[in-house]
Amino acid sequence: MLNRILVVAAVSATLSGCGGSSGSSPSPSPGPAATMTITPSGMSPKSVTVARGSQVQFINNDTTFHEMASNPHPEHTDCPEINSVGFLSPGQSRQTGNLNTARTCGFHDHDDPTDTRWQGSIVIQ
Repeated sequence: MLNRILVVAAVSATLSGCGGSSGSSPSPSPGPAATMTITPSGMSPKSVTVARGSQVQFINNDTTFHEMASNPHPEHTDCPEINSVGFLSPGQSRQTGNLNTARTCGFHDHDDPTDTRWQGSIVIQ
């Protein structure tokens, strides 16, 4: 009998906390600060400006794959956070790593590095 009372008390205490708002609940992770869309005609927009610590989302709305990477080609060393976007199939999206250093980061499609349609920049302030 005592066990049953303890179980009922524990369930009641748990349920009484449901539905109310609590100041200790974690806040959702913020989304990307900007979005760059790959279209059949090129990047849209060609450049975005974000705050330090932000991420940028790349969306491939083209009909072919793209492999987004930091400049320069083929080293990809200027802004390695961009390299986490990598290979995107049509319809796929992915975010950069956290862009923590104030600078301008150029990027390109690794598989077509000289085509200016797939080039752009991220300005980190």
